[in-house]
Amino acid sequence: MKYLIVGLGNIGKEYDNTRHNIGFKILDAFAKASNVIFEENRYGAIAECKVKNKTLILLKPNTYMNLSGNAVRYWLQQEKIEQENLLVICDDLALPFASLRMKPKGSNAGHNGLGNIQSLIGENYARLRFGLGNNFPKGKQVDFVLGRWTEEEEQQLVPRIEMACEMIKSFALCGIQLTMTQFNNK
Repeated sequence: MKYLIVGLGNIGKEYDNTRHNIGFKILDAFAKASNVIFEENRYGAIAECKVKNKTLILLKPNTYMNLSGNAVRYWLQQEKIEQENLLVICDDLALPFASLRMKPKGSNAGHNGLGNIQSLIGENYARLRFGLGNNFPKGKQVDFVLGRWTEEEEQQLVPRIEMACEMIKSFALCGIQLTMTQFNNK
């Protein structure tokens, strides 16, 4: 069985290690732990790994965040992956910093990457949201999400990224309901 695991982010050095690129950061950690390397391909960087008897196609779209849906739709079709086997990883300002929440479907909550995906394939796909918190002055949301992690945040990221990687494995092996029960609110 195949799964498409998509980490949202923006390509380019100016976006490296920014809060908005947490999806890329999580997939990079997952790929490293799985001993696979991303290769540039159509609509993004792709890596493939096995988790027991499951095949995970890891995708970091190169379409920029706001056009991520093009890459997601293409790779779902290219790999003949059912939409229920899609997991999209993104940042979320509404969640406290470093909190992780998996949901089976839902609105885009103002996230442009999710909004573009939903406009092309609908909202019935799983998402793993990584909390950024809302510790920014009014009107400075864009500066905050496109800003780099603070030193204090960097120290807290490693164990949370490790947990996000465990959630990806659980999603493929156990399904979304069991994964939500086991990991949400931890």
